[in-house]
Amino acid sequence: MFKSIQWKLVAMFVLLVISVVIVVGTFLLDSVASFYHNEFINQMQNVFFGQRNLAKEMEDIVIAYSEDAGEPLQEKLLSILYASSGPLGIDSYRHYYILEGKLGEVLESSEGYIENFEKTDNIIKAILGKNGNEVRTAENYMDFAVPLIKNGEVKYIIYIKDKEEELRNMMSEIIEILIKAVILGLVISIILGFFLSTTITKPISTLTARAEKLASGDFEHKIEVKSEDEIGKLTNTFNYMAGELKHTLEEIAQEKNKVETILLYMTDGVMAFDLSGKVLHINPAARRMLGIDGTEEISFNSFFKEINIEISMEDLIYLEQWKTVERTVKLNDIHIRAYFAPFNIEKDKLGGVIVVLQDITEQQKLEIARREFVANVSHELRTPLTTIKSYVETLLEGAMEDQDTAVHFLNVVNAESDRMTRLVKDLLTLSKLDHDNSALVKSEFSLKQLLQEVVEKLEMSAKNNGHTITFSAITEIPDIYADRDKIEQVVINIISNAIKYTPYGGHISVYAGKIYNEVYIKVIDNGIGIPKEDIPRLFERFYRVDKARSRELGGTGLGLAIAKEIVTAHQGTITVESEIGKGTEVIIKLPITRAE
Repeated sequence: MFKSIQWKLVAMFVLLVISVVIVVGTFLLDSVASFYHNEFINQMQNVFFGQRNLAKEMEDIVIAYSEDAGEPLQEKLLSILYASSGPLGIDSYRHYYILEGKLGEVLESSEGYIENFEKTDNIIKAILGKNGNEVRTAENYMDFAVPLIKNGEVKYIIYIKDKEEELRNMMSEIIEILIKAVILGLVISIILGFFLSTTITKPISTLTARAEKLASGDFEHKIEVKSEDEIGKLTNTFNYMAGELKHTLEEIAQEKNKVETILLYMTDGVMAFDLSGKVLHINPAARRMLGIDGTEEISFNSFFKEINIEISMEDLIYLEQWKTVERTVKLNDIHIRAYFAPFNIEKDKLGGVIVVLQDITEQQKLEIARREFVANVSHELRTPLTTIKSYVETLLEGAMEDQDTAVHFLNVVNAESDRMTRLVKDLLTLSKLDHDNSALVKSEFSLKQLLQEVVEKLEMSAKNNGHTITFSAITEIPDIYADRDKIEQVVINIISNAIKYTPYGGHISVYAGKIYNEVYIKVIDNGIGIPKEDIPRLFERFYRVDKARSRELGGTGLGLAIAKEIVTAHQGTITVESEIGKGTEVIIKLPITRAE
C-alpha cells in the first residue's frame, strides 16, 4: 500500500510539513540561543566596562590595597560584587566568583561551597591577562571572566557564570509549541494530500491496468479520455503508443524468430560481445565447437587468450579501425577459423564485436590428404619410372648385346609398366567412386554364389603359398541388390591380402551370414597381424603397414582404399580387427536392398 504514488504524495506533504517546522524551529531555537548569549555578553560588558566601569573600580582597589588596611581585600571585592548583583543579574542560576589569579582557584562565591570547579576557556584567558568574553553556544553555560592586574601580574579574577536554566526552560516551551504545530500540520497535510493525490492516482491506476493488459498481449481495448488536461493528453498518447507498439512488436517478433532460427540451425558458430567484453549471445554451433556450457564466466580477452587466439577487444576497437580480423586455431582436435568484426548499435556508435566461427577441420584434412596424395602418387610413379629409365639407358648403352641380360631388363621394364598400369587403373577407379556413386551397376544376385566363386578362384593362389582356404555360410544368405563386380573386387582384395600376409602353411576362413537387415562377410586369417596403431589408417590411400613387403608383392597401396569406397558407396561398413602374430579379421556389412 505504502509503495503507491498516492501514499508517496501524502508522504511528500507530511515530509514538507515536518521539514518546514524543523527548519523554522531550528532557526528559531538558534536565534533565541544566540540572542540570550549575546544579551549576557552585552550585559557583562556594560557593567564591567560601561559607564560605571566596575572592572576599573575593582582593579584600582586591588592596586591601592595595602596589607596594613583593616579590611581584607577579598571582603572589599565581595562587597562590591554583592552591591552590583542587580546589574549583573545574579540569581539562583547566575553566580559571581572571586578566583585566585595564578591558578584560578575559587576564593569567594555567591554559590557557596563548590566541588570540582571547572576552569573554562574564559578563565584560562583571564589567567593569561585577557578578558574572557568568548561566547560558546554549544556549552550548557555562559560565563565571563575579568582579570584584576597589579604590577603586571593577575592577582584576582572576577568570574560570572550562568547555568542557562532560563534558556533551557524557554527552549523547552518553544519545542513543545513546535511539536503541537507539527502534529496539527501532519493531520491537515494527510487529509489534503490524500484527496489531492486521488485526482492524479486514479487515472494512473487506469493506465497501469491497461499497461498490464498490453504486457499480456491485449492490444485491442482503448482507455476512455475523460479530461483535456495533462492526464487526458497522456491517455491519448498511451492509446496511440499501444497501437504503434502492437505493430512494432509484430515486426520485431518476425525478425527475432527469423534471426533465432538462422542462428540456431546455421553450421557456423556465432558469438556476440559488448564493449566491456561480456558475452551477449552464443549459438549452439559455437558452444559445440568451443566445448562450453554456461556463458556467465566468459570474458572476451581472457576467453580467447585461454584458447590461444592472440586478440583483444582493444585491438578491434582502436588498433584495427573497425576492420574484420581473421584468426585460425586448433581446439579439441577441431580446426577453427574465427572472424572478428565490430558492429554498430547506432550510426557511428560501436556496440560490440561479432565473432563468426567456421569448422574447417574437414577442409584441413582434405588439404593434408591432397598433399599426401600428390606426394604419394608422385613417389609411386617415380619409382617405376626411375627403374624403367635406368634399365632402358643400360640397354641403350650396350646391354642389348647380352641376350639374357636384355631379356631380364625387359622383363623388369614390363613388370614396372604393369605396376604403373595397375596404379593408374586404381587411381581412375578411386576418382570415379569419389565423384560418381551412380557409376555402380546394381543388380540382384546371390552373395553366397559370389563368395563360393571367389574362394574357388583364389584357392590355387592359396595352395601356392601353402595355405588352406574355406568358406562357410553361418546362416541362410539372401540375395542382395548391389554392383556384383565391385563387391567381387572388394572380396578378392581382402582375401588376396590375407593370402599375401599370412606365413606359409596358414589358413584363411571366409564366413557369411545375415543379421537383421544386413548381410556380413568375415575373412579371418592366422597371419602376421597388424599393429594397433596402424589399424585406423589402413583405409588411407597409399598407406602401407610394411612398405617394403607391399611393393615386393606388387601392391599399389590403394586396394583397401578402393574397397572402403566401394562398401561406403553401397551404404555399408568395413572394419578390421587384428593382433600381432595372431592374425587379422576383416568384417564387411552390406544392407539388403531389393530392386524396385
